[in-house]
Amino acid sequence: MAHTFATDVLVVGAGPVGLTAAAELRRRGVTCRIVDRLPARLPFAKAVGIQPRTLEVWDRMGMVRAALEAAVPMRGQFLYVNGVEKARIELSVPPEVPYGFVALPQYETERILDEFLGRFGAAVERGTELVSFTQDADGVTCRLHTPSGAEEELRTRYLVGCDGAHSIVRKGLGLSFEGGAFAEEYMLADVRVDWDLPPGYNLRAMHLDGDGAVDDVLVCIPLPGRGRYRMSMMVPPELSTARQDAAAPDGIAHGLQSGRGPALADIQTVLDRLSPQPTTAFDIRWTSVFRISHRIVDRYGDGRVFVAGDAAHIHPPTGAQGMNTGIQDAWNLAWKLALACEGAAHPGLLAGYDAERRPVGEEVVGRTVRHAVEGMENDPDDPATVMLREAQLLVGYRGSPTVDPVGEGRGPRPGDRAPDCAGLTGPGTAYPMRLYDVLRDRDHVLLLYGAGSEPGAGLDELVRTARESSGGRMEVCLVLAADADADAHAVIEADGTTLPVYADTRGEFARLYAAEEPTAFVVRPDGYLGARLPLSPSPLAAHLAAVFTPNPPN
Repeated sequence: MAHTFATDVLVVGAGPVGLTAAAELRRRGVTCRIVDRLPARLPFAKAVGIQPRTLEVWDRMGMVRAALEAAVPMRGQFLYVNGVEKARIELSVPPEVPYGFVALPQYETERILDEFLGRFGAAVERGTELVSFTQDADGVTCRLHTPSGAEEELRTRYLVGCDGAHSIVRKGLGLSFEGGAFAEEYMLADVRVDWDLPPGYNLRAMHLDGDGAVDDVLVCIPLPGRGRYRMSMMVPPELSTARQDAAAPDGIAHGLQSGRGPALADIQTVLDRLSPQPTTAFDIRWTSVFRISHRIVDRYGDGRVFVAGDAAHIHPPTGAQGMNTGIQDAWNLAWKLALACEGAAHPGLLAGYDAERRPVGEEVVGRTVRHAVEGMENDPDDPATVMLREAQLLVGYRGSPTVDPVGEGRGPRPGDRAPDCAGLTGPGTAYPMRLYDVLRDRDHVLLLYGAGSEPGAGLDELVRTARESSGGRMEVCLVLAADADADAHAVIEADGTTLPVYADTRGEFARLYAAEEPTAFVVRPDGYLGARLPLSPSPLAAHLAAVFTPNPPN
């Protein structure tokens, strides 16, 4: 048996969630291996909806352009009931949100993430399966089965299970996975049609029986390619896999099922019943039968071992929440693991992963189950709130042990997403930038609004505190108020260093952050506010003491 000890993190599972975790760890310089039991990526368009918040994540990582170039925009949804158009929902977000909704087949998402991971000298070890693991106070010992048939024993500091609904990591931790399953089964197909519905719109067509219950449904989501859609529809009895699923060894029936997949004729039969206009299906790429469970773990980790994505939560695909939630699980965990691997994390920082992400998972599971049963169109919230929530722009971490108390006042508070804004200008720029342009490729950032008008000892001490309390891991940027003389403050020095200075020329930063006086904003690596503070070193030091070690190594 081979013995290997030289890696910080082992990621199990190379779907979008595991690839995100591995890429973000490698981008931060953490040694990491990622393994997957499958010999190659699957060519299935399973998860296809990409939410605006996930695009913001990819922007911060530096890979959003590749995703947008491969995706197609999702502009809205048509709802038909018994052949009659009942609603047209436009998928729109506020103008300050930099990205909209897009569709990208999962095989393309995995390709883009895989290629991004390769930039950092890492690759998926395919055909490699985690068999078992044990952990102690110092690390995790993992037993792997390799493509050659040999076994390898790997010693790693942390283990991250992104290995899906039947997760070996979750089972090895002994986590509960409570929930249930839907009786309905669905056919999935990646297929083209020749209708003339407007491009970029989802289609949901339903048939109601005499009692008003849904007895037939067709959902079509646009994919790249003229007339191509990922379709889902109810399964006819001859294609049912219910008996097979009932015998599943872990009792979890979720995801693509084995057995005979639907044929093109099966898809056409449903289109003949439910399509809002006559159409012909052709150029089928793949089909499968899909089962849906709804479950969530009792905790997202134990000691040095963590779970993310479908290993932690599974639920109906309503609203395209699953993969996006998993990607954000991975990103939330990765920056915390990176600090822990450097010896720079406060002892409670990793516990913040469960504290922040498990409530999100619980909310998503509950909401998608309600929407699957009652229909998203029957959500009691106002349409604007529903849209922001489906875009995952309302996900927040207020009350987390790693963010400051919320406090009173207007504008985003600690634990909220740091909103983007436009109209920032800096020295030498011929065009205004967005705040996310300033934050890109940075980790912890201290934004000092209105702090540069009278530079002096107070600013020196504030900058020194930021650097010393973070072990040099926090960058400081100044944002001048709209009425400040930007030319007079183009160069501002503090603690012996020239600071980046940006002018809020349109006043958008002040408006969106409700900054009516000089204020310090701590923006975490995942784009959430850790603190909103007066321009004083003491509260800043207190906040950073809950994130970093008291004396982090340089």
